[in-house]
Amino acid sequence: MNVAVASDHGGFPLKARVIEDLRKSGHQVTDLGTHSADAVDYPDYARAVAEAVLAGRADRAVLLCGSGAGACVAANKFRGIRAATCHDVFSAHQSVEDDDVNVLCLGARVIGPELAVDLVRTYLNARFSGAERHCRRLGKIAAFEAEFGK
Repeated sequence: MNVAVASDHGGFPLKARVIEDLRKSGHQVTDLGTHSADAVDYPDYARAVAEAVLAGRADRAVLLCGSGAGACVAANKFRGIRAATCHDVFSAHQSVEDDDVNVLCLGARVIGPELAVDLVRTYLNARFSGAERHCRRLGKIAAFEAEFGK
């Protein structure tokens, strides 16, 4: 799978560990920055992963910031992006199985590196169920995007 990975300065310390594990697992990784611990703005990196997923340059993405919250909010502003902040294994797979999440957001100041790796693996191994109720709900979300010009 081709996975885009990006972080702001808060997520930067964890990004290298995530990328290392992705590559060892055989995934193609597109590192969209940041490339240092210097302060940057997380919306810029949310945009980078959203554009990569929407353009088909990445199948899914992992986005890291300090809490996972700000980056998730920013990523969800892009029509067609379904981002979720997950800090537990259940949410990492359920968000894909039920909600077809295509951007996993992690808080590097909330979780440690081993949990992060477990969450990314779980997220990438999960598949959307296609169940009627979940498709119906995603249709409603798409209608919100169309109605409110997101």
